[in-house]
Amino acid sequence: MRNLRTIDVGGAAPEDTIFDDDGNIYTGHRGTTPGGGSIVKVNPSTEEVTQVAEVGGQPLGLEWLPDGRLLVCNAPLGLQAVDVQTGNHEQIPVEGVTFNLCNNAHVMTDGTIYVSESSTRYPLDIYLKDLIENTATGRLIRVDPDGSSTVLIDGLSFANGVVYVPETDMVLVAETATAKIHAVKPDGSGRTIFAETDGHPDNLSIDADGRIWLAEPSVFNPLLPKLHAAPLLVRKITSSLPAFMQPKPVLCCVVAAYDAAGNLLERYEGDSGVYHTVTGVRQQDGLVAMGSIEHNGIALFDV
Repeated sequence: MRNLRTIDVGGAAPEDTIFDDDGNIYTGHRGTTPGGGSIVKVNPSTEEVTQVAEVGGQPLGLEWLPDGRLLVCNAPLGLQAVDVQTGNHEQIPVEGVTFNLCNNAHVMTDGTIYVSESSTRYPLDIYLKDLIENTATGRLIRVDPDGSSTVLIDGLSFANGVVYVPETDMVLVAETATAKIHAVKPDGSGRTIFAETDGHPDNLSIDADGRIWLAEPSVFNPLLPKLHAAPLLVRKITSSLPAFMQPKPVLCCVVAAYDAAGNLLERYEGDSGVYHTVTGVRQQDGLVAMGSIEHNGIALFDV
């Protein structure tokens, strides 16, 4: 990663990043009080950070809506629409869905939203229990402009990043625990494996050239599939052990880019002592912006 640098955003766990047309970067963080999630704007040239809105909860994935507002996947609160000029925000109602861990999304030009829910059982603050126990309650949901919803894929072991690939007319969703990215048609048919990833996959995004970017917060842990093959009681006991006795993520600073067919094009590695546990990634005009749930800032590098 060339010229890797970090910018403090004034709060913990800026999980995702997104550019606007002027090259500013938006991210969400936990805020300074419990449940005080905030959205901020970062000027990558001056490193000035501006508070945009207080949205509560814990903001995760970010996308632009057709009306210019920012879609926020708020882990405990569901989908929110934020006016980045005024700071006003509102809930986006989804029929038949009460989100437990709303994670990442992709928005179509007609307002259709594809969104992942990582787990219907465990909240974000104890998400590792879901990964260890392998509840497989993650799902990919299509939300139509009228608010109606359709589950396209369920039974995922921690559903995560989401992106639509126009070249193949497929929706991708990352499955963190199994290190796979699934592909499915917008109507839920034709499900296939898009790619098997080197590390555990997190957020996905697509750039202007059609490259699909992936954040890899951790090196693949071979203990996970062995643990998942054990009886549920063993998995539950393991997830209840003190943190130092549980399987731990292997720290790294890695993002990768794929083509529409799932071929790996580029893989970038940075100094994990500077930045690690990359959960979000975007590329615009040769600048890559990354987010992490383990830092108080975003990181940038040049390609």
